[in-house]
Amino acid sequence: MIGAPRTLDDDLALLERLLVESLTRQEGATLAALVAEVRALADAGRGRSTQLGETLRRIEPGVAVRLVRAFSASFHLATIAEQVHRADELAVRSATYRGGLVDTVADVVAAGVTAEELAALVARMDVRPVFTAHPTEAKRRSVLTKRLRVAELLDELAAEGPDRQRRERRLAETIDLLWQTDELRHGRPEPLEEASSVLYFVEVLARDVLPDLLDDLSATLASVGTSLPVDARPLRLGSWVGGDRDGNPNVTPSVTLQALQLQTERALGLLLDGIEELRSELSVSTRVVGASDALLERLESLRRRMPDVAVRAGRWTPDEPYRLACLFVSERLRATLRRVIEGTAHRPGIDYASAAELLEDLDVLRASLLQHHGELVARGSVERYQRTAAAIGLSLVTLDVREHAARHHEAIAALVDRAGVSPTPYAELDRRGRTDLLVEELANPRPFAAPGTALPPGPDDVLRVFTVIRQALERYGRDCIESYVISMTRGVDDVLAAVLLAREAGLVDLRAGVAHVGFVPLLETIDELRTAGPLLDELLGITHYRHLVDLRGGVQEVMLGYSDSNKLGGITTSSWEIHRAQRALRDVAAGHGVRLRLFHGRGGTVGRGGGPTGKAILAQPFRTLDGAIKITEQGEVISDKYSVPALGRQNLELALSAVLRASLLHRESRHPPDVLRRWDDAMAAASAAAFRSYRELVDDPGLVPYFLTSTPVEEMGALNIGSRPARRATESGLGLGDLRAIPWVFGWTQSRQIVPGWYGVGSGLAAAREEGWGATLRQMWAEWHFLPTFTSNVEMALFKTDLGLARRYVERLVAPEHQGLFDRIEGEYHRTLGQLRWLTGSDGLLDGHPTLRRALTVRERHLVPLHLLQVELLARTRAGDSHPEVRRALLLTINGIATGLRNTG
Repeated sequence: MIGAPRTLDDDLALLERLLVESLTRQEGATLAALVAEVRALADAGRGRSTQLGETLRRIEPGVAVRLVRAFSASFHLATIAEQVHRADELAVRSATYRGGLVDTVADVVAAGVTAEELAALVARMDVRPVFTAHPTEAKRRSVLTKRLRVAELLDELAAEGPDRQRRERRLAETIDLLWQTDELRHGRPEPLEEASSVLYFVEVLARDVLPDLLDDLSATLASVGTSLPVDARPLRLGSWVGGDRDGNPNVTPSVTLQALQLQTERALGLLLDGIEELRSELSVSTRVVGASDALLERLESLRRRMPDVAVRAGRWTPDEPYRLACLFVSERLRATLRRVIEGTAHRPGIDYASAAELLEDLDVLRASLLQHHGELVARGSVERYQRTAAAIGLSLVTLDVREHAARHHEAIAALVDRAGVSPTPYAELDRRGRTDLLVEELANPRPFAAPGTALPPGPDDVLRVFTVIRQALERYGRDCIESYVISMTRGVDDVLAAVLLAREAGLVDLRAGVAHVGFVPLLETIDELRTAGPLLDELLGITHYRHLVDLRGGVQEVMLGYSDSNKLGGITTSSWEIHRAQRALRDVAAGHGVRLRLFHGRGGTVGRGGGPTGKAILAQPFRTLDGAIKITEQGEVISDKYSVPALGRQNLELALSAVLRASLLHRESRHPPDVLRRWDDAMAAASAAAFRSYRELVDDPGLVPYFLTSTPVEEMGALNIGSRPARRATESGLGLGDLRAIPWVFGWTQSRQIVPGWYGVGSGLAAAREEGWGATLRQMWAEWHFLPTFTSNVEMALFKTDLGLARRYVERLVAPEHQGLFDRIEGEYHRTLGQLRWLTGSDGLLDGHPTLRRALTVRERHLVPLHLLQVELLARTRAGDSHPEVRRALLLTINGIATGLRNTG
């Protein structure tokens, strides 16, 4: 019997009660009472209560640890409840939801797009979320699995009946286990541990989301007379984990191979599970219906090649050819798994060298069903399996490899100088000289050095990566690695250096028509974004490089970096220059007849490009999307978007739908050229003023000590949330220039100042209004996707900002001579708030996003005590308290706040 629907408040109350009971069982009534006291004081005074401050200062170190853990547990449980109800609401709203696949395809057809145009677009679609590990999840996998179990039990509790008490007991058991699980890692995770954590989410998507989502896409397209080929790959999953070498000495060539091995083993495990389910289903007998000659011939061929399997299959009667076909597929997958594990050579006809071979076997089976009254089964479970197999391939995810441009030049210098091909040492050449030399060498098929030539350790390590990529493509299939990303690309020489190293390893041979990987310039700073167009124009103008692009299907991928551009220029200028760079890249690619694929290096926070993915896609300039896009997924955002299958489904569907809309309905500008020019001028005015305001803050000599003392960024390194160092190897330890963009955002977020997410926006809008752009700005906000998407993300950052809490950090931790910077931050906060209210006509933040507002509000009640505890614990440690429990409690607050705010940076 189904009872009345449970509300979010019902589940929050239930979880809070069960947590209190667990705390009492585990720690006694005293801790539960202290939690209630601190919560009440925090609720009443928002951290300004003298009594609360005194209570926190008196807490013993061991008690502080347990208190922090209690509030962190509250966070976990409240977040899970909110996610479950968000998923439930999405399911209820699905029938009327605007923006999903059904509505998108209907709108596309209504706009006059023909079935042929739609089919052509879908055939080349490649929407790819790319999971990264910088930073990796602050939550351990042990915690993640228990959170998922809580979510499942909450779902089950929605059904009334005799099992309710048993489910509630199991929920209590899980909460006990959550309490007894240490949230902190004992050491910094290795890259392979990070890979395993990311694959946890990927496997959930591959098993529980992709089959139905791709099936629904196929059915939706069929309803308007268009088909989705079973081998199409409109949605793929990508990863950087194990391939991102930039600044991470722990990602060695060996680690890259091991990561590929791990994900390939996981993929084959999923494929084996799927084919066994299919074998169980396909009890079709030739005593009832026939089978095609092609299928019978394929089975006979497989019997000859795999006689041992044929013998073992004797218990299957000859009249069940489909089960027998599934058995052979299963055995070929097992043989592939053995080959991967043992590192042996591919055996044609015995194991699979690629997903295409697997799909070929399945095609014969499916065609036979279609010919013999099995259309529903063929279009149903068989095609679902095929589409999933096409999406994940044999490697589950496609791994990108990334390295810093400077390291490529170090390796090229070692090779060039050894070979004596330049009268001037390579390191002494300017950028033009390097470019000329590399272009000349690109036309030359011979390598710089003979195989096995010894290089100094650093250059040798870089060159070995390319050799490993070649080995990986041979062992794990051509889809396991597709792109090589060059960080800090400032000129075409940075790209050409990587191409020449790939030639040394046999990955590129232009005369033989070989280009096994594509090369992706990553444009990260404001200056690089502003020169994006000329850089791509020069690159594509190089005859031999253009030949390489043609060998790669005429596609040139370019990655746009959000983090460093934001850190250097502020949120307004970063967002605007990325938008302008996309236009420039679009026009240059079109002029060269090349398809552009943009890779958006977005982080979890607004300060690193975060925000709703669907809206971000729809806000791209016209004609920048042609079915393909890559977007990084990082940090706590991964678990928030993908840990619950229903939410994972919704997020992936939104991305697919947005790419369809943007590719087919935004092929021309929605606005006349003169209007766009006026809007550009208004945005340029706002950006320039915002940039000045932001740079005045970050260039202030007091900003470094202010930032380092008002935030826990210096303590972040001990949290062990990622394998990559927080600071660059050449750091002085005294400046922000050495600090990576992630801890830069992390620190501001932990202290609730969240400067990277909004600072300068108010000054920019105010200055533009003073220059006479007020009416234009309001028109832009009402009619242009870019501006409302931008301001919506800023609103989210402002909503998370809490200057009342931030003041506690400043007053308690910052030296008096630097505290004045808080007044500047506070002034810009109120200026930004006022300007957004003027622009949007709304008095409240996130009024147009009630679901997000509720999610953040639910978590806020649990955040305040953790922040106040963090301030006191920071003060203790910086005053010299070295008690290990104080340190542990502090790290737990950092972990808990990262969980509550959904991101570590």
